[in-house]
Amino acid sequence: MARIRKLLIANRGEIALRIHRACHEMGIATVAVHSTADAEAMHVRLADQAICIGPPAAADSYLNIPNIISAAEISGADAIHPGYGFLSENARFAEIVESHGLIFVGPKPEHIRTMGDKVEAKRTAGALGLPLVPGSDGAVSDLADARRIADEIGYPVIIKAASGGGGRGMKVCASKDQLQTLIAQAGTEAKAAFGDATVYMEKYLGNPRHIEFQIFGDGQGTALHLGERDCSLQRRHQKVLEEAPSPVITPAERERMGGVVAQAMADMGYRGAGTIEFLWEAGNFYFIEMNTRLQVEHPVTEMITGIDLVREQIRIAEGEPLSVRQDEVAFAGHAIECRINAEDPRTFAPSPGLVKQYHAPGGLHVRVDSGLYAGYRVPPFYDSMIAKLIVYGSTRALCLARLRRALEEFVIEGPVTTIPLHQALVDDPEFQAGDYTIKWLEEWLARAGGTGLSRG
Repeated sequence: MARIRKLLIANRGEIALRIHRACHEMGIATVAVHSTADAEAMHVRLADQAICIGPPAAADSYLNIPNIISAAEISGADAIHPGYGFLSENARFAEIVESHGLIFVGPKPEHIRTMGDKVEAKRTAGALGLPLVPGSDGAVSDLADARRIADEIGYPVIIKAASGGGGRGMKVCASKDQLQTLIAQAGTEAKAAFGDATVYMEKYLGNPRHIEFQIFGDGQGTALHLGERDCSLQRRHQKVLEEAPSPVITPAERERMGGVVAQAMADMGYRGAGTIEFLWEAGNFYFIEMNTRLQVEHPVTEMITGIDLVREQIRIAEGEPLSVRQDEVAFAGHAIECRINAEDPRTFAPSPGLVKQYHAPGGLHVRVDSGLYAGYRVPPFYDSMIAKLIVYGSTRALCLARLRRALEEFVIEGPVTTIPLHQALVDDPEFQAGDYTIKWLEEWLARAGGTGLSRG
């Protein structure tokens, strides 16, 4: 087993701070790498060592593999944690890290590569016994192939980019006469966004929920699941709020589907943290993709299981076995996470700038993951998420009441934030009832006239 003594955090913002905290609790020294724009970031201030790796642009800093490897060698780090985003699902980066004799706190490079290709991921998932949305067996080769598949599975169909995500290269086709145009558009978007015009096709589900299972594997053929998260509240395919457990998944469904995903990861020999994402409709699960990294929404799983997911990642990277058996994982209560963005809640336009005042809510079972402080300037170069508010309650009703109170206490003056949006959501009767799908939030915003501030 390889003991980690110094770990380089190849990320920024709240996730860099989250990793730093876990390391210090484990007696591991940390190295923060940062762009010139992040010189005053909280994780840079708290880390044992900080190294500038480039100018503000991510391509020149947080995506600059040679600079990150050089920082690891200069600092004497023996491991690198990629967090989420940036290089976290870059198989080549994982290979380079390991080729330099460093520990990569993440999955095996071959698993990152397989699951990063949506077509190959679907093929692999099917071979591992995960339920699939009916669709093409791999990439769509030409228009004739697309028409044949669409006729077999029935319209509407959805055309997706084989590489990437975030809604780019994704088109819903309602009828045969639209197919040629939409396939061409999807391929063009995919090429522009990801450098790969390959697309595949699936049956378009009418109004599903987005349900994901958190899994862990030891890389030696043992794996377990830590339950599901409901990530259906999305705007333009970007998650806004997540909760665990899902309001619609029964304990029997959790045990059955969790067992299926855990067995699939065991058969794969998967190492570390991962998330299997499904569309769920009328009691049926359909695999859509796997994320081979820690998720933004991992805290809600931590709240209902009591398991530190980052600590578990580090232990597994050191060669330790999983810290719990499946029959020792206990699910208790309910947790909700609100993603707080530096955005106008009416227009969703970014709102970077100086944080004049900052006060995080507190009290029993209230957690804030954020690198904000009064006097910090939110840079305009990166993702707009500046904080995550995570609240736990023994019941969903208590969790919602505590969340409402915590949102009222949360003060961020300077940048405009999406806190009012979350306050409006918490007050909505349909959300309170757990009655929502992946389409619900955008329909809700449309009813509110495009504003996130309406409570009607």
